[in-house]
Amino acid sequence: MMTDEGDTAFFYDEWGRRRPGDRRDLRRAALLADTLGLPGLPALTVVGSKGKGTAATYASAWLVAAGCRVVTVTSPGLRRDSDRIRLDGTAISERDLAGLGRRLRDAARSLPPHGAGYLSPSGLFTLAGLLYARDAGADVVVLEAGMGGASDEVSLVPPTVVAITQVFGEHLGVLGDTPAEIAADKAGVVSELTRAVVSLPQTPDVAAAIEATVAGRTGRPVELPGLPGSSEVSELSALSGLSALSGPHRPNALLGCAAARRLLQVTGRPAADAARTAEVLASVRLPGRVSWHTIPGATLLVDSAVEGNGAAAALAEAYRRWDRIDRVLVCLPDHKDLEGVLAALDGLPVTTVRMPDRESLRFTRTRDGLDIADLTPGRLASFGERIVVLGTVYFTGRVLDLVGADTTRLFAG
Repeated sequence: MMTDEGDTAFFYDEWGRRRPGDRRDLRRAALLADTLGLPGLPALTVVGSKGKGTAATYASAWLVAAGCRVVTVTSPGLRRDSDRIRLDGTAISERDLAGLGRRLRDAARSLPPHGAGYLSPSGLFTLAGLLYARDAGADVVVLEAGMGGASDEVSLVPPTVVAITQVFGEHLGVLGDTPAEIAADKAGVVSELTRAVVSLPQTPDVAAAIEATVAGRTGRPVELPGLPGSSEVSELSALSGLSALSGPHRPNALLGCAAARRLLQVTGRPAADAARTAEVLASVRLPGRVSWHTIPGATLLVDSAVEGNGAAAALAEAYRRWDRIDRVLVCLPDHKDLEGVLAALDGLPVTTVRMPDRESLRFTRTRDGLDIADLTPGRLASFGERIVVLGTVYFTGRVLDLVGADTTRLFAG
């Protein structure tokens, strides 16, 4: 029998052996799902360009408050791979993850050999989460898409409700050549079984692409709540935990709550008690989303901002507490808005950080930056007493690891 480490390594096995030009193989992933006999549970699927993890977490908290047993799959993990799969907000154990990897590996032996495609890590974690949901007797699954929608393994699970965060021009040339084409791919996760689609406000071209895609696949309209100002937003915001939530992640939190409420409605489940909902939502903690951390000699604000507006919002949060910022660390792959983030940071001391290239992450624009392997708590403290950390979730996860952030439990179930 393989070791736990070997079982967990299976998630990256085929991706690690990919060749130039290889793409993820949804056909073989679908065959693997059929082999496993995964459950047909009500699913709330979150797609978009940013804020998906926040929306998925708040949706999960809302559903737990309503008495549902919820398995949540996010991409990537906050600190470790076991953070990707959660039961009622709490990450599974490394041992459980290894066991899931072993079962996936054994089932994959019956698949045809891969040619120009591979089983992607994010797809395998999605299937592992569904397998765990069956084991745990979950009532509902909440799935965060890894990158796309129709092109992502979450599309193998017909969603009951879809939540769409803001969509912009990331992964150009991969998911599409324009933001509208990217939006069509992300909205393409819907199926004829989808009962509701809720979206944040979008640019006109993106909104039109979403509406056309959803109508073509489901015959149903998209709900585009006006944030702020709609009656539902006012009602949701009145809840403790959301009224106090500020900054760039608030719209995504509201979206997650609205989508969760739709799921309860369309599946005929009772709504949560208002006081219970307020209690659970108030307990939500999101490391890496405008979160504060202290190490000897320094305090850090860590946020997974990947474009200019997000960076500006994170700075505004920093200046609510500080009168100066000593250093900003930025780590963004090629498909993110590095120029927009740097423009938002104009006048501040900035150090760029590079990571090893990995699936869909290339760092050709920051080859001269600090190597992430050289970051230590001491190195962080050397940048000053007040540090802002911005970048991809893979990077903020590494920083959360360095500062010892607790990422095991995101809310009180």
